[in-house]
Amino acid sequence: MVLSTSSNFARPDDAFRAVVEAHRGLTDAQSADLDAALVLVLANHIGDIDVLREAIALAKRQMLDTSQQQQQQQQQQQQ
Repeated sequence: MVLSTSSNFARPDDAFRAVVEAHRGLTDAQSADLDAALVLVLANHIGDIDVLREAIALAKRQMLDTSQQQQQQQQQQQQ
């Protein structure tokens, strides 16, 4: 199985909203716990360790890229 990075949802905005709504009213700790539980449930559904590893690597790269972009923007604003 290959990691699919294109949207598989007929209505991707609905999927995004569902995830956002699931966090409504939760504390930061509860929200983090929900994310972890959701990841584990979906990882189990996928059932392929190679795909899971690829997804983790992609998510980490995206997170780090976003963090670096935010730092660069902050530095530019301070100049």
